[in-house]
Amino acid sequence: MTEPVSVAVPRKGRPLEAALERFAAVGGDDAAALADDVSSTLRYEKAVTKGSQSADSGVYDRLAAYSDPDGGGAEYTLIRDDRESHPRRVVFDSAVVDVDGTPVRLVGREEPFRALRTHEFALGVDSADLVLEEVVSLRPDGVSDLSAVNARIDPRDTDVRVVTGLGDTVYHTLMARPELLPSGAELDRSFVAEYDGDLCISPRYERLVEAVIGTDALDGVDFVYPDDGVEEEAAIADVGLGVYLTVTGGTAREHGLVLGDDLFPSETVVLENQAEATAETDTLREALAVGVDTAISAD
Repeated sequence: MTEPVSVAVPRKGRPLEAALERFAAVGGDDAAALADDVSSTLRYEKAVTKGSQSADSGVYDRLAAYSDPDGGGAEYTLIRDDRESHPRRVVFDSAVVDVDGTPVRLVGREEPFRALRTHEFALGVDSADLVLEEVVSLRPDGVSDLSAVNARIDPRDTDVRVVTGLGDTVYHTLMARPELLPSGAELDRSFVAEYDGDLCISPRYERLVEAVIGTDALDGVDFVYPDDGVEEEAAIADVGLGVYLTVTGGTAREHGLVLGDDLFPSETVVLENQAEATAETDTLREALAVGVDTAISAD
């Protein structure tokens, strides 16, 4: 039997669902059934962990019931969730799917991008945000889309490159109180370049925001962060100007904020460690990119 091609994927959340949906699209009915089963299982387990759903059995019994690698299903594992009391949470561990006759082993990792950086895998799937936070160089001008990311990666720093986005896009968006904007002004990058004062962001996104907006535009800007327990849109409304993820923008508008430029797509991406590429991973990489609008140059 052909040895499976291993691909690092997230253990849970939106990026894992995006990865499963992509493999379902290229892997046929069995891959689609697996994707549906894993996604529904993990959504239920998330609800149990959050306390919005009750379980009839213990977590170890559920773990044993879910895992079915011999029957072509997925394996699951347990992690400690970061909620109060640190409950154990069922997350994805591994599964094998077929793509054009090639077996592919999806391997759950907490941070697939970092597993590629350490040469454990040739291919992986993770959030584009992590690439910006870790390896995209900071320059006077910002980066606005996925197509510009690879040119900002120092080849001396990592062999990992972005192959394509998977289309599960939400955006890092500028938002502000309307009274902060002069009459007729647009809430965009040029507004930030002329602005002096506080800009409210989530602390984990400091380097990402610097990469996206550019260091020149942020001259005279001080980052501030939401207090513990305060939602980001409420904190931005108190400060006046900020950057946060938006889907519909409804929560921001509830806080009296206007939405400006969509600065950068927070999208799940296929990643490749070019130093680890083989003929098999090249074929799989091309299959994953077929039919996706955001295929990206490697340089």
